[in-house]
Amino acid sequence: MDVNGAVAEGFEPVREAFARNFDTLGERGAAVAVYRDGRKVVDLWGGTKDVDGTDPWEGGTAQIVRSATKGVVAAGLLLLHQRGELDLDAPVGAYWPEYKAAGKERTLVRHLLAHRAGVPVLDRPLTPAEAADPDLGAAAVAAQTPVWEPGTDHGYHAQTYSWLTGELVRRITGRPVGEWIADEIAGPAGADLWLGLPAAQRARVGRVGQVEAPARAGALKTRPKPAVAAAYADPHSLTRRAFAAITPLPDENDPAYRAAALPASNGIATADGLARFYASLIGEVEGGTRLLRPETVALARGEQSSGPDRVLVVNTRFGLGPMLHGTASPLLSPASFGHPGRGGALGLADPESGIAFGYVTNGFRTSVTADPRAQALLRALRTATTTTTATATATATATATATH
Repeated sequence: MDVNGAVAEGFEPVREAFARNFDTLGERGAAVAVYRDGRKVVDLWGGTKDVDGTDPWEGGTAQIVRSATKGVVAAGLLLLHQRGELDLDAPVGAYWPEYKAAGKERTLVRHLLAHRAGVPVLDRPLTPAEAADPDLGAAAVAAQTPVWEPGTDHGYHAQTYSWLTGELVRRITGRPVGEWIADEIAGPAGADLWLGLPAAQRARVGRVGQVEAPARAGALKTRPKPAVAAAYADPHSLTRRAFAAITPLPDENDPAYRAAALPASNGIATADGLARFYASLIGEVEGGTRLLRPETVALARGEQSSGPDRVLVVNTRFGLGPMLHGTASPLLSPASFGHPGRGGALGLADPESGIAFGYVTNGFRTSVTADPRAQALLRALRTATTTTTATATATATATATATH
């Protein structure tokens, strides 16, 4: 497989891992980008633009990133908090009065961000067309009775996160969430990232699809634990019901679905766009603006939920929106925060090393929180980061010694 793009000196292990993903893990088409201290150090792509096609992936190719979108809308709500427009400890109903129904009057904004709101399911799932209507989606979650007392437990709000977060943004700003994200997040960061794909960008986006890991991947092929497999197989489980809040599953290649703004599931980005977004959260980035102050980043990273997840049936950790490093979703280091997309994409930031990472693919797997291809890239990035940090430290020490 020909790998296109470039890496800075010291980041060659990432290129090698990216190429191996095609050779051993059945990658069809993908891209990865890394920023360090606001400067791009990895920009690689390869394979085909469409999962079932032959046209080559190009430098500006974008893909749907599924739940990696959650990290973007969460940052938007934190930005509103930073501006003094959103109180994280206020009841959701203070901004959205209809949400007080069915025992949810004590749900706080922080509960909503951290998957503690207790409404991961809908008693009546929405069709794809209904899900794309923000009024219908907001009304559905506002009327829903919680399946646990809000704030007392956590469980992944796989689909309902769209209407919970999107409506909160709309109530505070008076603007559709996709439009607000474009103007206040993607634009200032200089990121090729869309929530509600504009018609002018359709040609850049590849077709996605479900693919199986090759048999030769061996132990690298994900095998869910029996309890997890049973939860996904049971139509009455919170797991199945959470992912089935939109029924039937949307056609992710449908232009109408891509044009909708569903912050839980249908953001579209390039790998560079995803990495630039995270770089802009933790520092200045070349050609862009820093979005969050250090104290807001500290809030984002503060653990809000930890332990057995009532929906994913594994141990998960959440801050105020982003996933945190843990056994179910290993990130670059314990300091990292970010969000995977089911079956592939991953974006994250690591404030301690100054690293921001973005990976997108057109071939989705069965993994939910830790795709083997993204994990292979992170292992290589850890090696590169450690090596380049050690080299920089040695150089600085030698310079200081020579000066004295």
